[in-house]
Amino acid sequence: MSSYRIRSVHFFLAVLVVLLDRWTKRLVAARIAMYTHIQIIPGFFRLTHTENTGAAFSMFADSPSHWKTALLIGFSVVAVLIVKKLLWRQDHAPTLTGIALSLILGGAVGNLWDRVASGRVVDFLLFYFKQYQWPVFNLADSAIVVGAGLLVIEILWDKSNPHEAPAS
Repeated sequence: MSSYRIRSVHFFLAVLVVLLDRWTKRLVAARIAMYTHIQIIPGFFRLTHTENTGAAFSMFADSPSHWKTALLIGFSVVAVLIVKKLLWRQDHAPTLTGIALSLILGGAVGNLWDRVASGRVVDFLLFYFKQYQWPVFNLADSAIVVGAGLLVIEILWDKSNPHEAPAS
């Protein structure tokens, strides 16, 4: 497979994540009123329409800083550029690293799109058990977390050891 074709596959995956993220957020915004929910799996999962003005998992959402959105957008742009550069270097057969970076890039662009357009990110996936609940998140967040998880798995289970001398 050529470098061009490999990169096309990676960037297609990133674009697919962005499109799915945009579609799901629009669907939720159009069909679920703000702060209401639809029960999917009782006692475990529901769709809940919220908007997050903070970072991941609503960190800094309550911050009154006028610069918060600009800083989050700036950080996201830098992250997108770094991941894009790392992904561009993936010019051999699709690897776990390439897939992971594609997911991270797509998720970062999806959330950046919301932040630039409205200063907030639409979140709607809520997992919970009794009184314990995970912060509400979206498809872009999921792609970023799965991508980061894949990178960790690859790092932890990489078979090659750069410190070993090659066999002669």
